[in-house]
Amino acid sequence: MPSTCKLPEHMDAKTTIGLTIRKLRETADLSQEKLAESADITYQYLSAVENGKENFSIGVLESLSAALNCSVDGLVATAYHSEDDLPKVNPAFFINGAPLPQGLALQDLQSALNETHKVIRLINATLMKVGGRPLSGFIQRNNFSGIISNILCDSFSRLTKFKHNHDQRYPDLICKNGNPAIEIGLEVKSTIRPGKGGESHNGHSGWHVVACFDLNEKTGDIVFIHVMFADLIGHGKAGADWSYVPSKVNKDTGSQRTETYTTTSGGTAKLRHGTAYLDTTKIEIKNWKTFAGITPPDHSPFQLRAAKKSRKVKTGKTTVRDVAPVAAPKKPHG
Repeated sequence: MPSTCKLPEHMDAKTTIGLTIRKLRETADLSQEKLAESADITYQYLSAVENGKENFSIGVLESLSAALNCSVDGLVATAYHSEDDLPKVNPAFFINGAPLPQGLALQDLQSALNETHKVIRLINATLMKVGGRPLSGFIQRNNFSGIISNILCDSFSRLTKFKHNHDQRYPDLICKNGNPAIEIGLEVKSTIRPGKGGESHNGHSGWHVVACFDLNEKTGDIVFIHVMFADLIGHGKAGADWSYVPSKVNKDTGSQRTETYTTTSGGTAKLRHGTAYLDTTKIEIKNWKTFAGITPPDHSPFQLRAAKKSRKVKTGKTTVRDVAPVAAPKKPHG
């Protein structure tokens, strides 16, 4: 994970910005030599800048910002932004043994989630100054979830081995592992609705992550509270985990929903059993159901009810049984 260093109070500007350059470099997994070469300066000079021992011109700052893939104002804003009160996921809520695509670790997931919290906070700080409202106050809720998906996708790309694939091409991210024959893709979706299954414009096979977040309506901060992973079978294939949902018109508003794909009972169960992060202070899953045809793996927060307490619901050719999760504490009041 990227290193963290708290900025002491009353630190002078060159030291504050120098430390931020170092943090951004380490987050990007760049050596001093590599960053210095990209910025057309010596690594000795860069080392002195990072340690607050050398002054630097605006031109040097512009070169370093470009090499770090950020703007000068973004770098400076980051330098003077306190991270002490940023929302962070709780390491205790990650589930060891949860299925993750090859090349991704729980530590990577933690970094990407917290980075997304940070980016949203920075966006909200600017919007509150110029518009008096956070990002969520400008955008419809379903579109807001889409933006969170995009920012989370970018956080994965910057902080893990999974990199951007293409704006309009499946999947969102690809981990190449140095071998094109075993490239691993990852589709990224976010939602504000706990327990929601997967939703896709294509219903393709492959790894999918669904990240549920909680929204502070006043500040616009978000915090992720449930993250699920699953390797799903594409629509049209044997045992498909996706169902096609045609376009339809909302009778009340006249708006038309575009066609989409949603996960089947089995697909949703795979995602729920693939829970990698679950904040049990925010979410109760005791009433959630999962698919009886899938045995909960050892790492799953869900366990089958005792046979005498199970009930069967016939739905065509599919049999669904209740599934009870491991008991979770109730959300505290107040």
